[in-house]
Amino acid sequence: MTTYVLRHGQTNYSRRYLVNGDPTKPIHLSEEGRRSLNKGWSSVPLHSVKTWLASEFPRAQQTANLLMGVPGPELITDPRLNELDYGEFEGGPFLEYAVWLDGHGTHERPPGGSESQREGIRRMLTGVLAALDHPGPRVLVAHGLLVSVLLWHRDRAPGEAMPLFFPEAPYVEPFTIPDMELPEFIATLMNDLETGVQDRTGGIGDWGIFRNGDGSAVATVDSVSPSHSQDQKDLPHA
Repeated sequence: MTTYVLRHGQTNYSRRYLVNGDPTKPIHLSEEGRRSLNKGWSSVPLHSVKTWLASEFPRAQQTANLLMGVPGPELITDPRLNELDYGEFEGGPFLEYAVWLDGHGTHERPPGGSESQREGIRRMLTGVLAALDHPGPRVLVAHGLLVSVLLWHRDRAPGEAMPLFFPEAPYVEPFTIPDMELPEFIATLMNDLETGVQDRTGGIGDWGIFRNGDGSAVATVDSVSPSHSQDQKDLPHA
C-alpha cells in the first residue's frame, strides 16, 4: 500500500508568507488554491483511496473534502498533523519568525508558543507514522513544514545534517511513499531531530538565500526592513 502526504492548497495567508499556527482562525483556500486541486486529481488515484486524514486547520480539511468529492469516505482529523505553533509570531510575516529562529535555535519555543520547531516536526512525523493504523492507500493533508522535511530527506546528500530552514513545499503535490518504507523513513528523521542541525558560520544575513520549491531564490534576509512589504515573497512559508 501507499501513503500520500500533501500540502493544502494556497490561501491568502500563505500567498503573502504569513504564518498561521492557530487552527481556530477561519483561513480557507483562495481561488488559486481551489484551482490547484487539479494537481491532486491528476497525481493521486483518488478512486482507490481508503483513508483520508487532515490536520485540524480549515484549509487542510477543505483541501481534503474537495479532493474526496461527494459522497466520500469520512475525513479523519489528526491534530498531530497540525501546523507549527508560532506563538507571538502568529499572523505575522514568516521572515520575522525566521530571524528569531536563526537567533534562538530549533529547540527553543517561541514566545507564547507551546512547541519548538523540532518538537513540532517530531509531532508531525508521529502523525505520519500513525497513518499506517488506517487502511491504505491513504491521503494525509497537512502543511508546508512537514512536506518540506519529507522532501528534504528524500533528496538529501549522503551525510547531510538536517538544516535550520527547508525549501518551500509545493501546494497539492503529493509526497508518495510505500508503506513498507515508511517506518524506516520516519525513524531516520526522528534520529536527525536528536543529532542537531547543520553547522554554519556567520549570522542569518551572511548566509541565507531562501529558495522556493523549484530552486529559485525567494529572498535574502538582507532585504529585511521595518517597512518591507508583506506582499513580497519574503521567505518560504513553513
